[in-house]
Amino acid sequence: MGKKYLYQEASMADLDLRWDINIANNLGDNRWVVWKSEIIEKNKNNEIKTFIILYDDEPIGEGTLVFSPQSVEINALRIEKQYEGKGHISKLVKVMEKYAKSKGYEIATIGVEAKETKNMSIYFHWGYDTFINSEISEIEEEGLILFYSKKL
Repeated sequence: MGKKYLYQEASMADLDLRWDINIANNLGDNRWVVWKSEIIEKNKNNEIKTFIILYDDEPIGEGTLVFSPQSVEINALRIEKQYEGKGHISKLVKVMEKYAKSKGYEIATIGVEAKETKNMSIYFHWGYDTFINSEISEIEEEGLILFYSKKL
């Protein structure tokens, strides 16, 4: 049987392994170690829900839903470089949107760095084309973040 891709809710084991990969990909930046424990704790407390892309049982990408009373935000979409541009993040976002809708959410939002015009055009293609607001990121290298929404 050939290797296969799965797009699903992340188990705690998936989260642990995926975040070890994120930390390894960002050696020397200790924020990733702190973020790992925060993300795992928030998943345990149902404040957020992380989804994973598995390729032959190895976590190669992720995305997280951040819950608020009014909407759900799609956040932290990441995939290993060699898998980029093959539609995996698009498939994962559809799974995330379906989950959010099943939980009663009618609106999803997504943020994008203003300088990331490629990502912005992808998000528009997905239907995130209603501008909500903008803010300056607390993470210095990100700069201006633009937020868009979509009806689920």
